[in-house]
Amino acid sequence: MLEKQIEYIKSITDFKPEILIVLGSGLSALGDEIENARIIDYKDIPDFPVSTAPSHIGRFVFGMLGGKKVAVMQGRVHLYEGYTPQEVVMPLRLIRLLGANKLILTNAAGAINNTYNVGELMAICDHISLFVESALMGKNEDTLGVRFPDMSEIYSKRLTNILHETADEIGVKLNDGVYVQLNGPQFESPAEIRMLAKLGADAVGMSTVIEAQAARHCGFEVCAISVLSNMACGISDKPITSEEVNEAGKKTAPLFKELIKKSIGKF
Repeated sequence: MLEKQIEYIKSITDFKPEILIVLGSGLSALGDEIENARIIDYKDIPDFPVSTAPSHIGRFVFGMLGGKKVAVMQGRVHLYEGYTPQEVVMPLRLIRLLGANKLILTNAAGAINNTYNVGELMAICDHISLFVESALMGKNEDTLGVRFPDMSEIYSKRLTNILHETADEIGVKLNDGVYVQLNGPQFESPAEIRMLAKLGADAVGMSTVIEAQAARHCGFEVCAISVLSNMACGISDKPITSEEVNEAGKKTAPLFKELIKKSIGKF
């Protein structure tokens, strides 16, 4: 399935990553701190989905971070860009086949839980996937994983505990919460946010859930962090803009970068 992409990557570098980091809106700066970096643009990889969302650069950065061999995605692709679920998760599957077995997913999210504040971080401890189509639908790729993968611990308690321990060490507040993915690209209505709150969601966004499902299917150990870039519609009366979301991500980026860089060595 991914033979052409793997062949192309290996023609550029023989680097074998241990950890994949997916950087969400406003968080791409971490990719600029990779040591001995080798960069591959998505557009140069055969039949590969290309990022079109604002602030998503659209490239892999291979190199060292915190003493670990990492592959960093500076930007992802989304369902709202017109990609299929299978195309959205293609980059994760590619890096898994190159050897990585741990995954850090990140995103910018709207806070539904009104005890959270804009600019805080949230470790995703579970998610709600009812509103998006699974990338695992259709013929199962037996070489990647089983037909009916278990989802009782999508987000690794071990990795999440490391994130919390590190956050405590450096004095960063890290909430725990349930995340829900919607299709987008429109932001949610107040009625939708009220519904999601009743379902138990703490934050909402337009990515991550189908990636986490596909990652568990193919054997990644997964953790995920949301930057709470805004209060969800109806929680705040203020209209939401993509510029606000990206700007909040950039402001929180220093805390986010410190947390990731100091956690990753313990993974």
